[in-house]
Amino acid sequence: MAEVVTWVCWGVVIVTWIVGAAYGARNASSRRQGGSGSGALWRLGSVVVAVVLYWFARHDLRRVTNHSWWIELPGLTLLVASMAFTIWARFRLGRMWSASPNVLRVDHELRTDGPYAITRHPIYTGLFGMLLGSVLLNGLGASLALLVVGAVVLGGRIPIEERLMSQTFPDEYARYRERVPRFVPGLKLLRRSR
Repeated sequence: MAEVVTWVCWGVVIVTWIVGAAYGARNASSRRQGGSGSGALWRLGSVVVAVVLYWFARHDLRRVTNHSWWIELPGLTLLVASMAFTIWARFRLGRMWSASPNVLRVDHELRTDGPYAITRHPIYTGLFGMLLGSVLLNGLGASLALLVVGAVVLGGRIPIEERLMSQTFPDEYARYRERVPRFVPGLKLLRRSR
């Protein structure tokens, strides 16, 4: 059952992305910024290394897989909530979404409301939450490597987008950065309470 729920949640997000990309591609023009510093080759190499490591360690990882309800239930909750958060952020970004972290649509507007008032990168936060939820829901063992790969890929994209937004909206983005956390919702509140 866990696998079915995982595939359904990820399938909903993938279909949303395909439909959104097709819809957004109509009459959309974009501009690349920041040169070729996307780090795509580095991220691809990291993914290949992680897959190779997983391939050799998969039998050992299966031995540590734990299908306890107290691990799977929070995983299910996190997966579904993160899926909803990711889709909300994708819809809120609308036609301004781009598959590349260093590309902006012409007439791009800085989004600071909705999910973008919770975290500056709600799509990445949601996708990482979905990965973590999937790992927990599916027993924490063999799928743990997916979490590492996801963290590497998402971790490489966030600084690129931060730089692009800072260059494009210098004053507005500086104020936005002061009040909204980068990735983890509520992190600034924890820091203020100390």
